[in-house]
Amino acid sequence: MQQKSKLNIRVFNRLLSFWKLYKGLFLISVLCTLVLAILGPIRPLLVGFMVDNYIVGHQDADMLLSWTLLIIGLLVMEGVFQFLSSYFSNLFAQSIIRDLRQKLMRHLLTFRLKYFDRTPIGSLVTRLISDLEAITDVFSSGMMQIAGELISLSVVISLMFWVNWKLSLLTLIPIPLLIIATRIFARVIRKTLQQEREQVNRLNNFVQERLTGMSLVQLFNRQNQEYEHFKVINDKHRRAHLNAVGAYSIFFPVVEMLSALSIALLLVWGALQVSGDYLGNVEEMYGEIIAFILWIHMLYRPIRQLADKFNILQRGTVRAERVFEILDREDQIQDEGKNVDCDFNCDISFKDLYFAYVDEDWVLKDINLKIKNGSTVAFVGATGAGKTSIVNLIGRFYEFQKGSISFGNVDIKDIQIKYLRENIAIVLQDVFLFSDSIMNNITLGDPNITKEDVIAAAKAVGAHDFIMQLPDDYNYQVGERGGVLSTGQRQLISFIRAYVYNPHILILDEATSSVDSESEEMIQRATEELTKGRTSIVIAHRLSTIQKADEIVVMDQGKIVETGSHTELLKKKGLYFNLYEMQFSEEIIGKG
Repeated sequence: MQQKSKLNIRVFNRLLSFWKLYKGLFLISVLCTLVLAILGPIRPLLVGFMVDNYIVGHQDADMLLSWTLLIIGLLVMEGVFQFLSSYFSNLFAQSIIRDLRQKLMRHLLTFRLKYFDRTPIGSLVTRLISDLEAITDVFSSGMMQIAGELISLSVVISLMFWVNWKLSLLTLIPIPLLIIATRIFARVIRKTLQQEREQVNRLNNFVQERLTGMSLVQLFNRQNQEYEHFKVINDKHRRAHLNAVGAYSIFFPVVEMLSALSIALLLVWGALQVSGDYLGNVEEMYGEIIAFILWIHMLYRPIRQLADKFNILQRGTVRAERVFEILDREDQIQDEGKNVDCDFNCDISFKDLYFAYVDEDWVLKDINLKIKNGSTVAFVGATGAGKTSIVNLIGRFYEFQKGSISFGNVDIKDIQIKYLRENIAIVLQDVFLFSDSIMNNITLGDPNITKEDVIAAAKAVGAHDFIMQLPDDYNYQVGERGGVLSTGQRQLISFIRAYVYNPHILILDEATSSVDSESEEMIQRATEELTKGRTSIVIAHRLSTIQKADEIVVMDQGKIVETGSHTELLKKKGLYFNLYEMQFSEEIIGKG
């Protein structure tokens, strides 16, 4: 528990260091907060003076009006500084959070795919949205207001003791009880906020996964089961919030009762003065009593809010710790390559290559292969043979543990990743489209790609006609993940995307495995057009689609077991022959 507290302090200090980025806004916020902390407590002192001297005392109407206008002017000044303090503190906070969110997003974009494979997307959305919003409160309504309230408390207590130290001691009798109640409240609310945070994270993850996988939920008729599961999680989320509400519901009335007790002690003291039980000029005490009543309200309100503000700091610090964990994480492939002029019109060589996703559970073992420049090489094999892993390594989405991959005489690790990926295009089996127009999904926002380029690529691929039949043609909105298009249409758009980027190396990862026969014919024509004049690597499930490949590499359990052309491999009557015979038989049965 002590270690956790120290860790929070360290994280909080790291948060505080961000004020240096916006010193001007910070200093304006501090100045406004300081002025407010002084102006507020002075007002009761002036009201008391006015009551004693111009209402109870000499009753000077002109002076009473002047002092009234002075106090009204003071209230207007407080309002102006309250506005300035709120505006600049929030501007300060939002500026920092904008930078933090951009920094976090930029950092996430560099992570290798392995990180996203094992991290729930809902958790990352929570970090980027909810957690950073909670950190905003640290700067806007937490840190600044706590500083202001503490200064205000100091000024109030100082003025109270300066005016009448005996009366101050009397009215402060309930304060020890308030401090005890505040400590208990802070401890309880910290625990409830932690529960609340956990439930928010669980709810985000659940909703994210179920909405993304809605087709699976409906396909297996799991709507009722998932709804019941959601109700359980949602109920826990509700209980976590209610626990926090319950703590506030108890604490705030306790504060009000103690505040009322202070005022009651003050009024009893005043009544005793009036009854003559105590000596003194009673008339001189009216303004003092009014001032103390106003000060008591100023005293208890900040103390009540301090507990709440402290928990805002605590919550923001805990959320910041989670954000900093990602920012401090080094999960990206180390881009130490400097080469940005590699000639990709060369052979690709794999030498003694070993790769594993976890420890030494090798997915690829002792891979030795040369892919000749301008050739089309197909990789085939059973699921889990290691075909897709080859693709991931060529694009450096994962890092191999042993061996080497080189382009000509240049090692892949010596090539700058950005430059490497600019020269490689990958068409995946599961095509991802953004909720945007067809045009933007093809160009991905690249201003160098014109509409004429896109249309020419679409015609070459054979997709122009179907696009022109859509409403708004190339400006047609495809919906989330391209859901309004068929699988074949989405695949054709991914081919156009690869075509307009004109890569030196093309990789097709089972691009026809999920489409119908008509779409497959179109994609076959698109593949032939796309592979002309460039090195092409095709990972195929349907062997009929790769019979024209220059070389076919057969893989089994992470190893290369056969290589050759379609005809050569059939003559060997090895694994490829068995796979081909199996698929041929299945196609005959299917047609029958």
